[in-house]
Amino acid sequence: MLKTIKDFELKGKRVFIRVDFNVPLEGDKIVDDTRILASLPTINYAVQSQAKVIICSHLGRPKGKKVPEYSLKPVYEYLKKLLKTRVEFLEEISDEALSHACKELKEGEVLLLENVRFYPGETRNDPEFAAVLGKNVDVFINDAFSVSHRAHASVVGVPALVKEKGIGFQMEKELKYLSKVVSKPERPFFAVVGGSKVSTKIGVLKNLISKLDKLIIGGAMANTFLAAQGYPVGASFVEREYIEVAKKVIKEGREEGVKIYLPVDVVVEREGSVEEVGIKDVREKDVIYDIGSRSVEFFSDAISGAKTVVWNGPLGYFEKAPFHRGTVFIARKIAALNATTVAGGGDTLAAIKLAAVESAFSYVSTAGGAFLEYLEGKELPGIAVLKS
Repeated sequence: MLKTIKDFELKGKRVFIRVDFNVPLEGDKIVDDTRILASLPTINYAVQSQAKVIICSHLGRPKGKKVPEYSLKPVYEYLKKLLKTRVEFLEEISDEALSHACKELKEGEVLLLENVRFYPGETRNDPEFAAVLGKNVDVFINDAFSVSHRAHASVVGVPALVKEKGIGFQMEKELKYLSKVVSKPERPFFAVVGGSKVSTKIGVLKNLISKLDKLIIGGAMANTFLAAQGYPVGASFVEREYIEVAKKVIKEGREEGVKIYLPVDVVVEREGSVEEVGIKDVREKDVIYDIGSRSVEFFSDAISGAKTVVWNGPLGYFEKAPFHRGTVFIARKIAALNATTVAGGGDTLAAIKLAAVESAFSYVSTAGGAFLEYLEGKELPGIAVLKS
């Protein structure tokens, strides 16, 4: 049983909170603050409990080097406006600098560390770097589900050194919905899976196929399944090496009594124009970019009546009009259901925002890889270490 931040006496203690402030930036401007706002309840709880709060995050992939455009300084400036307390920023993570900053930190104040991935010891889970981070920690709180599949120093190295450790409110909410989907979904239980590659979703499909009542497949990955069924896909993206895998998924689904839905028509780019055609009518040079109107209706009817829906991956090239229509329509259809609706992944979140239905979902995860690995049934190292 995982402990939560509420299970600890925090007053006067140095509380290290691993968050995910990996937010999109345009220069020094934060384009989307969703991930920052998600961890505010946990941070505010620690502040109000008079803890000495140390916040740690990464931003981008600087690969162990100090890259100015990946600095958390813009996040620091933003946090100062959001938090009703003194917030300091530590630009240099070293034993001496961090120890001094923690010594100066007063109860109810916050210290934000610079991008932890500026240091090669982070992604290597180097014991010495973990020791630097964990030296001044009394309580460790993981509120970053999205990086919990990473065996990094700030995710697994620090909690391995700390006796009192648990999860924050955002992580607690995430695990509540995901565990319900994986372990005890209310039926009928449907999955909507899209995106570009079968290869990244095969683990999820294998783990969920025996638990589902219906599986709806869209996006570019549907091309591989259509090819497996003998339909023409033109010059569209297809993972040829996964065609046999797609056949096995379809076969296993039928054996388990799962109804599998593939597009019945598609939107293609054909000689500079956009056309909607049946799946038997895709030409050699056509490129499939979205599901067609009949597929939208087909999928919508299939989703009706669901009590639990998990969604990962857009159903078309939603970033470019008019290929966003299928994804947006299905997003709104799922959002309108009287059901537990859980969605995850960066592209899926962007699509839901485009459809303006984010608040209508039961839960929308900002996690990508961790979301998929959890749905695959894997135990994430960032969670496992909290149990030890």
